Amino acid sequence: MQLDVTGGWCQGVRHCPSPNFNARPEGEVSLLVIHNISLPPGQFGTGKVQQFFQNCLPADEHPYFAEIATLQVSAHFLIERDGAITQFVSCNERAWHAGQSCFAGRENCNDFSLGIELEGTDELPFSDAQYAALAELVGELQRVYPAITQERICGHSDIAPTRKTDPGPAFDWPRLRTALLNTKEGL
Repeated sequence: MQLDVTGGWCQGVRHCPSPNFNARPEGEVSLLVIHNISLPPGQFGTGKVQQFFQNCLPADEHPYFAEIATLQVSAHFLIERDGAITQFVSCNERAWHAGQSCFAGRENCNDFSLGIELEGTDELPFSDAQYAALAELVGELQRVYPAITQERICGHSDIAPTRKTDPGPAFDWPRLRTALLNTKEGL
């Protein structure tokens, strides 16, 4: 996988463009936010996350879909249970993933962050394939955006603690940090 700096799209991953983005006010990328999502909640491999990020979630298929179908949401990336990566928004653009948020005293994290969704829930362990894909993706993002240091990789719950809980207690932060160190040593 390789990120094209000019266009902001990763080569070697699936592209599924979302209309839910706009320009970054400063063009800065210095934070990485990890989320989790599954649609319907707790169900995997449905393709509904992709539909949600493209504003075509069928509201009549599930009661939860009726609640969220009109929301305009996106992330830069989704990593499914099998490790497949889909990119929805160019890294050069502002995806709508963080909402009202604050990191290190700075508000509006969408302005300067990249969002990665992991297919999952707060309570269920993430798969080995997801951790491997996440480490590879984060390593590439850190190569292109050196301001994304270990200290600037956080969960949605860290930047919106009164609203969000993801990626949740099932996410293994030490495992990710170890994998990132091993990735850097292997370069």
